[in-house]
Amino acid sequence: MPPLIAVQNIVKNYRRMRALNDVSFEIQPGITGLLGPNGAGKSTLIKVLMGLVRVSSGSGTVLGNRLGKQGRLIRSKIGYMPEDDCYIPGLKGVEAVQFSACLAGIPATEALRRSHEILDFCGMKQERYREIETYSTGMRQKIKFAAAIVHDPELLIFDEPTAALDPEERDNLLNRIQILCRDAGKSVLISTHILPDVQTICDHALILASGQVRLNESLEVLNRPTAPTITVKLARQETAFTEDLQRLGLQVQQDHDFRHLKVSGDRENLSQLVWKTAQQNGVSIHALSPAKNSLEEIFMSAVEEANVADS
Repeated sequence: MPPLIAVQNIVKNYRRMRALNDVSFEIQPGITGLLGPNGAGKSTLIKVLMGLVRVSSGSGTVLGNRLGKQGRLIRSKIGYMPEDDCYIPGLKGVEAVQFSACLAGIPATEALRRSHEILDFCGMKQERYREIETYSTGMRQKIKFAAAIVHDPELLIFDEPTAALDPEERDNLLNRIQILCRDAGKSVLISTHILPDVQTICDHALILASGQVRLNESLEVLNRPTAPTITVKLARQETAFTEDLQRLGLQVQQDHDFRHLKVSGDRENLSQLVWKTAQQNGVSIHALSPAKNSLEEIFMSAVEEANVADS
């Protein structure tokens, strides 16, 4: 399968500041998380991919179209949800979505029909007939989301889509993104600083730091510990049990309340060994499951490597 996005040796300078430095990567269809600290170059990269900013050097393709040559065609195939509000004052919610559809070349009547259909999908009810200025943050996010998908684009780019949302609305939005990918065959690039969002819905992670790609890998690989590892949830702190595991040559990490353990070691039947040790100590295990690497730790390690390289 050809890559959704492929860039080679992209450099972008703003006068004396280098925002992107020799950036090369490929992204396959699915949901990709774009991560990086403030100033990493994420916003510049999105503008480059949408053909809004010309690169200083390098080349690439988006949906098979060349960067710098076919920008308008690329944008016609992309649905973009910006981080900041971008509505026209005085428009009602449904009118704002209809306007976005018309900008994509859809006739007004069909644009209105699609707008109502998309707003139903987004959970917008009678409030769609109110002016956007009266909306809460969550409702404005729904309007931006609806405007990004109303013209049925091939690729969706979301910039901080869950920022400032309450937990319920955040879960609902992430679920809609998964539905679009799973049921409608859409591919998504989601730029976010909320790592649990990436862990929840993404197939792939791309980490930028100091204008360079520091990691580009699937979540399946990133979640896989280098050594067999399991997580153990106990009813209470069990010091003797933990010490016995360590005497067996296993590495044990404990959280702050000492009830959640991460046990690793190059041993066959690691789970059986933990169960047997618990039985010998009269310990009650509430849950035991394969462990995943912490995306936060992976992210911080990538950023730290970038800081060391820059120093």
